Amino acid sequence: MNVEQHEFERVAVFSFKTHEGVLILILELFGDGNVVLLSEKGNILQALEYKRMRDRSILRDESFKFAPSVSKNPYSVSDDEIASCLKAQSDTQIVKAITRFLSIGGIFAEEVLARASVEKNKPVGQLGDEEIAAIIANMRRLLIQIKEENLEPYAVLDEKDGLVGAAPLKLKRYESSPLKIQMYANYNEALDEFYSKSSAVDHATEDIGISEMEMEAARIERIVAEQHGTVSYANAEAEQFRRAGDLIYAHFNDLQTLLNRFLDGQKNGKPWKNVAEQVLAEKQQGLMPSSLFESFSDKEVAVKVNVAGSTFSLSLQRTLFESAAEFYEGGKRVKHKVEGARTALSEYQKKLEEIKNRIEAAKELERVKPVEAIEELEKRKVKRKEWFEKFRWFVSSQGSLVVGGKDAVTNEVLIKRHTESSDVVFHADIVGAPFVVIKTEGKTPTQHSLAEASEFAGAFSRAWREGFASVDVYWVKPEQLSKGGPSGESVGHGAFVVRGERNWMRGTQLRIAIGIQVNEEKATAKIIGGPLGAIKEETGRYVVIVPGDKSGKDILKLIMRKLVEKTPKNFREIVSGLSQEAIREFVPFGKASLLKE
Repeated sequence: MNVEQHEFERVAVFSFKTHEGVLILILELFGDGNVVLLSEKGNILQALEYKRMRDRSILRDESFKFAPSVSKNPYSVSDDEIASCLKAQSDTQIVKAITRFLSIGGIFAEEVLARASVEKNKPVGQLGDEEIAAIIANMRRLLIQIKEENLEPYAVLDEKDGLVGAAPLKLKRYESSPLKIQMYANYNEALDEFYSKSSAVDHATEDIGISEMEMEAARIERIVAEQHGTVSYANAEAEQFRRAGDLIYAHFNDLQTLLNRFLDGQKNGKPWKNVAEQVLAEKQQGLMPSSLFESFSDKEVAVKVNVAGSTFSLSLQRTLFESAAEFYEGGKRVKHKVEGARTALSEYQKKLEEIKNRIEAAKELERVKPVEAIEELEKRKVKRKEWFEKFRWFVSSQGSLVVGGKDAVTNEVLIKRHTESSDVVFHADIVGAPFVVIKTEGKTPTQHSLAEASEFAGAFSRAWREGFASVDVYWVKPEQLSKGGPSGESVGHGAFVVRGERNWMRGTQLRIAIGIQVNEEKATAKIIGGPLGAIKEETGRYVVIVPGDKSGKDILKLIMRKLVEKTPKNFREIVSGLSQEAIREFVPFGKASLLKE
């Protein structure tokens, strides 16, 4: 994989090889941001966000165009251009003029000005030619230092060893006496140390919003109480509606007789008031059905009754059947409201429980001292990968580290960066094979180590893909490798010319052992793979694969099943839970056959 920055913009370009050819991933870190996947020809395959714009469009299958640059690339712009552009912004502060014109971040713009002894807030129009020349010169020196990777990464600490910041090179802003620096091997480590520890300290010491969360919890508690009241009231109302409908049918004749008194009075020309007074007089005498009467509403033309302790109104414009049906329907409507209120109540109760849990967690975190937080962070820190874990590798039965390339890029890196003069380099006698290196540490490798490295180099060569049973492998010393061909022409990326005598390992058998390594104390297991002799030294539970036609998930499932069978019963559940993908890296070209035991 290759990573580069487009011009000097906030755009990262990742290119990597796949089975479908080279793919390009564009990461745009400006505006709302976007991620775009391109084909090798630059056509858009996928995008996080598709959009049509005035100057370009992000649409599927269209050719990708970078956004127009809003500033100049400081690596390509001339000194005269810089001077001319700065002078054109006479009223602008110099620090802002630099960041706008060259897209240099504020911290580094300030560093350039500090090195040039120019006040950062000084208007450009007040700068002399010597000051502008000093700014340009110091900017050039800073850019060269970064480009040549002449870095001095460090974290900055205050007088109490609290983390203040991190930088890839020494900055004048951190030269004040109370501040101390802690150097790191690379900038990534410095950033990781700064952001992880400062985050832990912040959580342990700052007000993490407990009061705000408690206010929110109180607000939700009030809503929950209101919702409880709403549900209780709605249930009671629904019961009243249902009971009214039932009572109408239970006392139908008496109620109808009572209503008829009012209806007959109307037919005979009697005012409602007179009829109501007459019915009240009969009620006082305890006569039925007048005893059910409560009052009469002229406005609603309805008789209010009290039946068996329940009070409700009956409209004279409806039949009793219609009134009963209306009460039942009203009860259904209220029941529906109850369901909605209960759903809302349940949601608020969940929110209340969640925020109470957050408050408890925050209070617990608040009690942890910064030192304790950092100690805990150190315990949880993920172990950094060793350099050789980016390659194929194994430890020989004699204890030597053996490392192999995965492709042209890793072949190139392995030989150029990680191979020393005392090491031994292997290569299968076939086009399309990795370089494999025994890291001897100045010692003479044993025959066992030579044989295992030879087996490793052969297995991951094209001979496996072609289905060979064996292949010839040779080994040489690093000084026998060269990037120059016989006539002075250079060879391709990942390839080297071999000069001098080769040491042959004829008829090297193509096979790979894949095993399970169990740690009984920790009750853990992991999958390992490599030459048979090396794996035998590590575990007695393994299978051997050879070139074959079974591929994909079929071969992975078969290997996993066999490994589980070889595992003690009390560990089979742990092994079964391992990802089959861990096996894939040990199956050359993704296809094989299981060697019968």
